[in-house]
Amino acid sequence: MSIRIDKKIVGCSVVKEDKTEVPKPASVEQPGTTTDNVVHLTEQLERPEMLLGSTYKVKTPLSEHALYVTINDVILNAGTEHELRRPFEIFINSKNMDHFQWIVALTRIISAVFRKGGDVTFLVEELHSVFDPRGGYFKRGGKYMPSLVAEIGDAIECHLRLIGLLKDDGLDEHQKKLMAEKRAQYEATVKTASTQDPDDFPEGAQLCIKCNTKAAIQMDGCLTCLNCGDSKCG
Repeated sequence: MSIRIDKKIVGCSVVKEDKTEVPKPASVEQPGTTTDNVVHLTEQLERPEMLLGSTYKVKTPLSEHALYVTINDVILNAGTEHELRRPFEIFINSKNMDHFQWIVALTRIISAVFRKGGDVTFLVEELHSVFDPRGGYFKRGGKYMPSLVAEIGDAIECHLRLIGLLKDDGLDEHQKKLMAEKRAQYEATVKTASTQDPDDFPEGAQLCIKCNTKAAIQMDGCLTCLNCGDSKCG
């Protein structure tokens, strides 16, 4: 298509492309996403005015005073069919100030993991794997605790089972059969012992240095006298 020019040409120039960049709109971050690739498993919750919790007493032979472990929970989706109770913070209190510094650090870290959300049950296994170089001890009921930190982990485990985060898998068929055999052996031993003279002590018993009676046997890893009750474990 031709264009007719009726006026005198007084100048000319070359048309260039406009390279002015158009400013891009600022990106809006969606909830739950961050620029540093950190994934928040739950929304950031502010601490409510009131929290439900439980306190567990931890008494060990390593300290004269007991520890009191308090775990507070937050209720998510309250009043709905999706209501959940999850741990939110932990406090440890004691009259013994020897371990104050590391106990405060431990509670802050555990509370931060609780607030982070997601699966927090791994804390139990991590705390149970901490061993005291001086040796562990047996708590009431015969359960061995390798350290004070492990017993704090045991209190957390009890609480997670209470609110339903941890569940018992139960015994398989092989374990049930083994338990039945052990129970049968125990009942047979008790029946045999009931027919013997109650003043007789087990064969292989050692001489007790306190009452001079051949009645000391190994019980829970300690030499214990069945006659006077003397034990090296106190």
